[in-house]
Amino acid sequence: MTDMLSRPGARDGGSHPPPGPARPEAVAPPRPVVLAAVIGAGTCLLTGVLACAAVAVIGWLAATFGGASGAVRAGAAVWLVAHKAGATLGGGSITLAPLGITLFLGWCLYRGGRFTVRTSAADRTKDLLTAAGVFAAVYAFGALFIALLTSDGPLKVSPFSAFLGAASLALVAGTAGILVESGAAADLVDATPSGLRDAVPAAGAAVLTILGTASLLYGVLLAVRFSRVTGMLELLDTGIVGSVVLFAICLGLLPNVILYVVAFLAGPGFQLGAGTTIAPTGVDVGNLPALPLLAAVPTDGATPTYLLVLTALVPLLAGAVAGVVVTRRGLAAPEAEALGWDAFALRGAMAALLAAVTLLILMMLSGGSAGPGRMAEIGIPAALPAAGVLGAGMAIGAAVAAGVLAARRPAEGEPEAGR
Repeated sequence: MTDMLSRPGARDGGSHPPPGPARPEAVAPPRPVVLAAVIGAGTCLLTGVLACAAVAVIGWLAATFGGASGAVRAGAAVWLVAHKAGATLGGGSITLAPLGITLFLGWCLYRGGRFTVRTSAADRTKDLLTAAGVFAAVYAFGALFIALLTSDGPLKVSPFSAFLGAASLALVAGTAGILVESGAAADLVDATPSGLRDAVPAAGAAVLTILGTASLLYGVLLAVRFSRVTGMLELLDTGIVGSVVLFAICLGLLPNVILYVVAFLAGPGFQLGAGTTIAPTGVDVGNLPALPLLAAVPTDGATPTYLLVLTALVPLLAGAVAGVVVTRRGLAAPEAEALGWDAFALRGAMAALLAAVTLLILMMLSGGSAGPGRMAEIGIPAALPAAGVLGAGMAIGAAVAAGVLAARRPAEGEPEAGR
């Protein structure tokens, strides 16, 4: 009797293990690195293609012509063009990548890279290199195969450009996910010199400031011309299903338009067709497609004076933000006392240079051809001068802000103000 009471919960006289913490759930064994990379890249490929094909099929449902197979091919072609793959249709080329879709695909590939490392437990350099290579190769060969299947009838996509564009995007975004998930990215950051380590986030802050200001300006102009938006929607008369497709098209092209506003703020401006000019010094664009996204484009003639003022102020503001970020990060470092104000000013200028290069790459990717005739030239033809103007303004703002903040810091042993 006493023996049975000493084991509460036992309903028989047998021995039972003493109560303790619950056993951990069984963990699935890691997959081979190659298999994990194939699964990750394949999932990203199917996600992107099916998403674009779904929007195209919705558009086909709203239309009164064409077939479902043609809609699926059109969606796949849009997916390929989002990788900057060259396509031809009706005697004209289409190379204008909808950067909204490109960003979505890059995010999927980033998540796919993290999935590859998480499911394979790869941590050695050799395994990480294998994962990145296989991931990019599988995604690129998948794009090549889809380009060959899509090139049927009047629509043709260059297989080589599809392979190269998909491989580039997968290598950049997928490798970033692989490095972050494995912890190698943190090791690379620790091994980076402190000056560059502070300049990179400062450059990111400057780029976000430029893009945020451009987005705000575009939103204001679109709100002021909202009557043009409603007029275009009434003219198109797309219905509910067609409006969904139109919204998806505008969403995919929105980052392109934001970058065009950036070029506008820089001074050189952009073009929406051969022979057109949209710049602070004047607008000569003529008739535009009835796309609500373009309702904010100024009419022909001179532009308001405040736009010229923004051209000078926005780069300085973005540079000042970069200078504040680089100084705050630098002052928190152990070696801050050994750095003078000129070192912080130099770091601010370095951040401005990195921001200018980033904006240059984005502006170059935002343009292309959207068809034959007038639509063959869309984008920022003077992307390099635009980036140079922005870089110069940001360098001045960053150097001044960083130098002033560093010079005003309390000297060693001097009590800070307010104490």
